[in-house]
Amino acid sequence: MAKWVYMFSEGDANMRELLGGKGANLAEMSKIGLPVPQGFTVTTEACTQYYEDGRTINSEIMDQVMDGVKKMEEINGKKFGDLTNPLLVSVRSGARASMPGMMDTILNLGLNDDVVAAMIAGNPDPKFERFVYDSYRRFIQMFSDVVMEVGKKYFEQLIDKMKEEKGVTFDVELTASDLKTLAEQFKAEYKKQLGKDFPSDPQTQLKLAIEAVFRSWDNPRANVYRRDNDIPYSWGTAVNVMPMVFGNLNDESGTGVAFTRDPATGEKKLMGEFLKNAQGEDVVAGVRTPMPIAQMEQEFPEAYQEFVKVCDLLEAHYHDMQDMEFTVENQKLYMLQCRNGKRTAQAALKIACDLVDEGMKTEKEAVAMIDPRNLDTLLHPQFDAAALKAATPLGKGLGASPGAACGKVVFTADDAQEWAARGEKVVLVRLETSPEDITGMKAAQGILTVRGGMTSHAAVVARGMGSCCVSGCGDIVMDEENKTFTLAGVKFTEGSEISIDGTTGKIYQGLIPTVDAKIVGEFGRIMAWADKYRRLKVRTNADTPQDAKKARELGAEGIGLCRTEHMFFDPVRIEAFREMICSDTEEEREVALDKILPYQQSDFKALYEALEGNPVTIRFLDPPLHEFVPTETEDLEKLAKAKNKTVAEIKAICDSLHEFNPMMGHRGCRLAVTYPSIAKMQTKAVIRAAIEVQKEHPEWTVKPEIMIPLVCEVKELKFVKKIVVETADAEIKASGTNLTYEVGTMIEIPRACLTADDIAKEAEFFCFGTNDLTQMTFGFSRDDAGKFLGSYYDTKIFESDPFARLDQTGVGKLMEMSIKLGKPVNPNLHIGICGEHGGDPSSVEFCHQIGLDYVSCSPFRVPIARLAAAQAAIAEAR
Repeated sequence: MAKWVYMFSEGDANMRELLGGKGANLAEMSKIGLPVPQGFTVTTEACTQYYEDGRTINSEIMDQVMDGVKKMEEINGKKFGDLTNPLLVSVRSGARASMPGMMDTILNLGLNDDVVAAMIAGNPDPKFERFVYDSYRRFIQMFSDVVMEVGKKYFEQLIDKMKEEKGVTFDVELTASDLKTLAEQFKAEYKKQLGKDFPSDPQTQLKLAIEAVFRSWDNPRANVYRRDNDIPYSWGTAVNVMPMVFGNLNDESGTGVAFTRDPATGEKKLMGEFLKNAQGEDVVAGVRTPMPIAQMEQEFPEAYQEFVKVCDLLEAHYHDMQDMEFTVENQKLYMLQCRNGKRTAQAALKIACDLVDEGMKTEKEAVAMIDPRNLDTLLHPQFDAAALKAATPLGKGLGASPGAACGKVVFTADDAQEWAARGEKVVLVRLETSPEDITGMKAAQGILTVRGGMTSHAAVVARGMGSCCVSGCGDIVMDEENKTFTLAGVKFTEGSEISIDGTTGKIYQGLIPTVDAKIVGEFGRIMAWADKYRRLKVRTNADTPQDAKKARELGAEGIGLCRTEHMFFDPVRIEAFREMICSDTEEEREVALDKILPYQQSDFKALYEALEGNPVTIRFLDPPLHEFVPTETEDLEKLAKAKNKTVAEIKAICDSLHEFNPMMGHRGCRLAVTYPSIAKMQTKAVIRAAIEVQKEHPEWTVKPEIMIPLVCEVKELKFVKKIVVETADAEIKASGTNLTYEVGTMIEIPRACLTADDIAKEAEFFCFGTNDLTQMTFGFSRDDAGKFLGSYYDTKIFESDPFARLDQTGVGKLMEMSIKLGKPVNPNLHIGICGEHGGDPSSVEFCHQIGLDYVSCSPFRVPIARLAAAQAAIAEAR
């Protein structure tokens, strides 16, 4: 028979997977002799079984639960449901990973009218009578809210009404008879809402409470949190049942929450809050203002001294900052929970460094204890914490690119540029963004879009620029034509003030003050340790010298992807490029492209200079040509004049370029096959710039890596490579230098993975473009997937967004196959990844495992990738 229930005395800290974090720590605290009320844990496996049994707790599990209750009765000398000496319990959830949004605690379970009457009869003190009714009304309220999902508000309204009638401010001022009346009102409310009486049998109460914990594992809040934090649905949650200790018994009792170090700054000092004559949820709920933990020393000196000792013991035991919940009953201390405390990124770095200095952690352990995703917040401007707390969000989209932005609303990229040029701070609000919005996106403080997900154009570009972006706020009613939008009944027009939080996705009316991010000493120390232990190199995706410089400051060791198309949207260049598109002959095309050549050359020169001899991978033109053609009448007329054609002819050419499925259309290397002059021009620019920089800086090794995108057939690569090599070799010969270069390809079509052994004969490097590889493997467009992925998360078909977190099962298998096929054919083949996945920690770990040489990500994700790469190497060694 399976074991579904463990007493605290049977477990320890290593049993997290089975007992959950809370259960494992309660067992560990018991084991090291701390004052923990002795109870039991129902395992995570029981949770999985509950779902397998159609959301019911089977009799085998329930029998073991009741056996646990019996053992608890023996240890505590009280009986569950007994009238003379009743055992009351608390029920708490506890998954493997700490999860906000999971089921709240239920206290005082086991009370009913008979138990209440018997308890009062056994102790004539009026204060005790008040305590019993206070515990009873709390239990009814919590049970109704948490287990039966009757809203909190009904009960809060009844409490407020009672306080008003009695002319008091706080719950503690209500008398025993007030609380008795409230308990009756609460039960009546329960019956009104649910159509049945409040359950009086303690065993039924316990079963319903355990079911509620299991049920909460699948609530919408928990599902979203799991998706954002890489927590598998299959883990399940455990349930902890323990005897009640009462902080609300009298003025000699109380309850508190504390941290062994400051969770905001990491400073080594005891931080926390304490409330006299209260139960746990009072501290957290903020109903009454608690006192700082240090004041507890005056109220309960002995319990406080013991608590300080416990804090030191726990931190020394777990070698990490602890977050603890405790209760004092009649001056005696009881520990109810401990866990490694949640902390800000800043605090995490300080605590990790301090623990190394204190001899509690090794450098490797310090690197491993920091969540790479948290570093994001250190690198971008943030809202002032106090101002943010006081503000109420109007709505919420996806926090697509972290940071804080506030400014005046503008609706077009041109307006963003224009307003910014005259010194205005603006937030660009669009239905969705496209490549020609790039200049406006650069000019704006932040970007807010109605459509699009975490890998939409806006999100990817914003992360690359380190700009704040909130995408996919579907609640916005947009009227782009009249430059207005409405959100939560508030109408915004051009120039309205708005603030957006790219970390949380929240949107606020008005301007919230921001503070600049600081990279402090501990950050540098942790990064130096990370660099010491990682094997994977970290490059950046950068199209401008500014991005490249920023990435170098943040530790990038090269450029893994320079998207040349972003350089074409400059007004002077776009005109020449449009002339190229509307040319009739290859000669005409070359004339138009020659106008762009000097610009491209100076772009590449600036990138090489920013990288100081580190590798630079330049991807040749990738998007379909229709993205570059004009739509405005004025631009059409200008182009017609330049090409000596009618506007109608130009329009016809532009219309002919539109495709039914442009993502799988005439783009990538297919453009170079059709228009070899594009590849020639880009090769000349790459090579000439490299020759120039190498001459000016003989101490650097400038070795361009030319990347041909979207190859699916080796002959295609061979064809384009021939153009590149002939052009490059002619340029090098003419310059009299001995510059070397490499030609490789992006692997982003499943067929390229399947034929990687052939492609490796021609390519000197592979770089996985996992954005396209993901959409081609799944067969859905990343721009449209957001419309249906929600249903896929709800039905558990998918647990995470495959565009944000690499699909290791399918896409990962194709990547592995490419490496296994390609490396034997070309042992010198170097392999990287340059999709958005290059900055996602779990994807970086996978890239380490399959033997990639480098990952490349947007500049502000470079530190995240460096840390994740180190953690992957450390975990592998372990």
